Amino acid sequence: MKIKIAYGKTGLEIRLPDGLNVKVVEPEYVKGLADQAGAVRDALRRPIGTQPLRKLVKPSDKVGIVFNDITRPTPYNVILPVLLEEISDVPDKQITLFNAVGTHRPNTEAELRGMLGDKVVSRFRIVQNDSGDRNSHVMVGKTKSGNEIWIHREFVECDVKILTGFIEPHWCAGFSGGGKACMPGLALLETILANHSPANIGNPAASWGITEGNPVWEEICQAAALVSSVFLLNVTLNRDKQITGVFGGNLEKAHAKGCEFVKKNAMIAVKEPFDIVISSNSGYPLDMNLYQSVKGMSAASQIVKEGGSIIVAADCCEGIPDHGEYRKLLCGANDAESLLETILTPGFQKQDMWQAQIHALICKKADVYFYSDNLSDEQIKSALLKPCRDIESTVDKLLAKYGRGASICILPEGPQTIPYICKNDVS
Repeated sequence: MKIKIAYGKTGLEIRLPDGLNVKVVEPEYVKGLADQAGAVRDALRRPIGTQPLRKLVKPSDKVGIVFNDITRPTPYNVILPVLLEEISDVPDKQITLFNAVGTHRPNTEAELRGMLGDKVVSRFRIVQNDSGDRNSHVMVGKTKSGNEIWIHREFVECDVKILTGFIEPHWCAGFSGGGKACMPGLALLETILANHSPANIGNPAASWGITEGNPVWEEICQAAALVSSVFLLNVTLNRDKQITGVFGGNLEKAHAKGCEFVKKNAMIAVKEPFDIVISSNSGYPLDMNLYQSVKGMSAASQIVKEGGSIIVAADCCEGIPDHGEYRKLLCGANDAESLLETILTPGFQKQDMWQAQIHALICKKADVYFYSDNLSDEQIKSALLKPCRDIESTVDKLLAKYGRGASICILPEGPQTIPYICKNDVS
C-alpha cells in the first residue's frame, strides 16, 4: 500500500507491503468554504452570543488584535483584511497587533510579513509577548486555584480585545483557540508555569478533546474571563489549510461551537490499541521543531499498546530547537524515567517542563522512533528517541519483533486526529 502523510511543506510518501494489518485513521475531510472571506465577514456581523463587532467598537477605542505565532497555520491573509475592514473607523495608530508567542521565541520580521502580509506589518504596530518580562505584564486577578494571572499590560489596557486563531485538537488543553490566545499566549512565565504544572499536565482530563474537568483548559477560561471586552474570531481548517468554519462572538459560546465542529470530524474511535502507530505532526508549520512534534507523538500514544512502538515523521527545519529549556531538559536526562523524576520533584519549575513531561510519559509507554531530514542521529538520541532513517525498513524490523500479523495504524494528519479506544460500535 502507498500513503502520503503530512511532512514539512511537501509531504512524505510511505510504501508498505500489501497484506499487512494496517488501518488508516484520519479526520473526515471537510471542503473549504466557497467564500472564505465572506464567511469571516458574516461571523463578524452575525456573531454568536454578542453584538456585531462594528457595534462594539467606537472610533475612539484602542483595539488590540491577538494573532498566532509562526507555529500555527491560521490563514491571516484571509482573516485580517476582513477584520480590519470591519473596524475601519478606528485610526491605524489606535490598533495594535499582539503576537501570542507564549513562551516561544519572537517571530522575525520576515516571518511576520509572511504570516500577516507586508501591508499589515507596515501599517500597524506589532507587539510580541515576552513571557520573561514582568514589567510588560499586569496582574488581572487570580483563578480558583490561586494562580496569579499576569497578562500583557498593553493588551489589558485596550478598550476592545479581539482574539484570533484556529481551533484544532490539543494534547493538554483539549482544543486550541479561544482563551489560549490570551493565556498562555500573552501571559507571564510564572502564570504559564502554574497552569502547566506537573499536577495539571498529569491529570487524565488534561488531554485531547476534553474541556470539562480539564484543569488546564478550565483555568485558561478563568484567566480569559478576567480580561474584559473580549471578542473571539476563530476558524477551523482542513488538511489543505482552507477555512471550513468561522466562529465569532462571545468567547465561551463561539469557541464551544467551534470545538463541537472539530470534535465531530476529528474524533475517531478504534476498537483496540495497535502494536505500531505511524504518525505525522501535521506538516508545516506545526512540525518546524521537535518541541511541537511531541503533539504527533502524543496523538499516537493514545492508541498504541503498552510496550508498542511509535514512529513519528516531522521535518524539524528549526531543530529541537535551541531556544527555551526543552532541549536542555531532554539532554540532561539519562532516560525517560529520570527526566520524569526531575520534573516531579517538589518545587521544580522550568520553562517547557510540560512538554518534557508528556515526552517522558510517552517514552515510558512505548518505543518512539523519529524520522527527520533535519535532525542527526545524535540529536534524536539525545532527545531520548530512536533514530529512524527509513520508515519502511523500521516497520519491517518491528514486524520481525511483533510478528507479521502485528496491527499497524497510520495517522497521516497526526494531531489533527483524536483517536481513542472504544470497543463498542466501531466499524
